[in-house]
Amino acid sequence: MSFVIFATWVLVGLLAGLLAGLVMKRGGYGLKRDITLGLVGSIGGSVLLRTVGFPGAGIVAVAVVAFIGAAIPIVAQRKIWPTESAGEEKADMWWRWGLGAALVAVVAWMILGPTPQPAATATAAVIEDKTYTVTPAAMKVKAGIVTGEVTEMKVTERVEQGSGRVVSAAKLTAKVVLKNSSANQTVRLVAGTIKYIDVQGQPIKLEESRTEPTLKFATYGSDRLDPGQEATQSLDVDFPAEALKAKKLKEIRLDLAYIPSPYLEETVHFIVSVGGQ
Repeated sequence: MSFVIFATWVLVGLLAGLLAGLVMKRGGYGLKRDITLGLVGSIGGSVLLRTVGFPGAGIVAVAVVAFIGAAIPIVAQRKIWPTESAGEEKADMWWRWGLGAALVAVVAWMILGPTPQPAATATAAVIEDKTYTVTPAAMKVKAGIVTGEVTEMKVTERVEQGSGRVVSAAKLTAKVVLKNSSANQTVRLVAGTIKYIDVQGQPIKLEESRTEPTLKFATYGSDRLDPGQEATQSLDVDFPAEALKAKKLKEIRLDLAYIPSPYLEETVHFIVSVGGQ
């Protein structure tokens, strides 16, 4: 039950009690008793209506039922338990007219007034990727016998369209190709670390709770590079917001750790015969 429906019951009950002294000139017990009977009848009749099976009745139907319910006990009082009073005092009559007019206006506004419009639903925020170009977008790699290149470098963060609020912090993505340039050594790739260096040659630190940027190689066995062999890795690491400021970032460093070991090829001869020849 909504507050508006309950308020309608109460206002109609009050109105019926006020009008009782105007419509029925004799037999009443005064303004307070008429209002009490009106309220009891209005609320009781409306509750009975909902109990019987009309819980979704409109406000007009509720007002009509409430008024009928309020009128029943007032009429019954006049018929069954009337008083011998010759009528209401003049001051009481003025109270009935004044309050009655006010209640009529309120009930009419509730019934005929504009229907409240539902609150506007908040529009879902539009999230978009904001991409920063890295110049140059590719770097050559030369770390001892391990060579290669880092390509397709770019920095991306997710922001709310319009406000520019950062939803997901910046990330550095790239493709890393590494090659064993040795002719006689095997390489086991261990780890790679990314460092962001400012114009003073100092590392730019990441914000708290963010992960240090590392290049993770595959599990043992597929991280091995024989002479001339190459491997491709995807790079997707956190990028510091401080490095996005103009003229702040000077260079990106990639520290590689690997284990070289001798690579030997030996020829073995087998003396055989076929078919007893």
